[in-house]
Amino acid sequence: MSTAKYTEAWLSGPLDTNFYTRTYAPPPSTPAKAALVFLHGFAEHVGRYTHFHPLLAERGITVFTYDQRGFGLTAQDTEGKKSKGSAYGKTSWKDQMRDIDWAISHVKESFKGLPVFLMGHSMGGGEVLSYAARPDHSQTNISSLSGIIATSPLISQATPAPKLLKWIGGKLSVLAPNSLIPADVKAEDLSHDAGFNEAYLKDPLIKQSGSLKGIHDMLSKGESLLHTAYKDWPKDLPVLLIHGTEDKVTSYKASQTFHDKIPALKKKITLFPGGYHELQNEPDGVQEKLADEIKIFVDEHASSAADVEPSSNTESLSKDAAGVTTVEKAKM
Repeated sequence: MSTAKYTEAWLSGPLDTNFYTRTYAPPPSTPAKAALVFLHGFAEHVGRYTHFHPLLAERGITVFTYDQRGFGLTAQDTEGKKSKGSAYGKTSWKDQMRDIDWAISHVKESFKGLPVFLMGHSMGGGEVLSYAARPDHSQTNISSLSGIIATSPLISQATPAPKLLKWIGGKLSVLAPNSLIPADVKAEDLSHDAGFNEAYLKDPLIKQSGSLKGIHDMLSKGESLLHTAYKDWPKDLPVLLIHGTEDKVTSYKASQTFHDKIPALKKKITLFPGGYHELQNEPDGVQEKLADEIKIFVDEHASSAADVEPSSNTESLSKDAAGVTTVEKAKM
């Protein structure tokens, strides 16, 4: 397991919010080829990626990540660094989109000259896809991105909540947006590694709950990706979706459908047969294979000069020696 170190900082972001951040830089012997903004999933925090982000750094990818609004130390710091208005679960999709734009601007300024990628896991995966599939592209940093990466994105739940319950939740989110409600995730459904799953349950920064507004936005905006938002995907923005086929939290079939629908000229979906929700925590070399998939995508799209507009449709399906299935579709 990598022992690469990171730097941490508290940075002031939108709405006068102080964000806890981490930056993982490549080792001195490895030139940085790109910078990546990473968004974690629901209820968790960047500390859960201390073992994985160094794998990307070792592959020449500088990683900037932050505890999202309403989660992690950004919401629960006890040393007086968090904002007075921050609280666990206090978030909204609108604010999260603004936060992403801020993070990209920070990385562009901090690592000038490096192509910038945006990546998210689970809720964060849904966020990065929604950030790109927005009609108001002129108001964002989308045009400056070299690619989007989403792992196990929350487009649809593996077992969707009843429509009536979601409707009621939507109404209540207007009346009491920051009220917390239970949002349990079975730890055994996260990965095949019992150690990581147990650590999740014991993590003091993780609460099995979320705000009415945060949960409603997360679920409804994810669903809108399949119904309407996919149409607004910038055709020249490359995207990589990665999902495990035994994910019991988010639907890999929804990722496949989204991949097939978006008008991106360069898009790729990689499926890990038997993989659970947190591929970054799966044993038996899956973590390294995931990092390699990301590196390959970054290498391919790090230089905009290499992105030549294709002229006809091709689709290929391949399976490597470890059983990982890759579907690529582009116009050639």
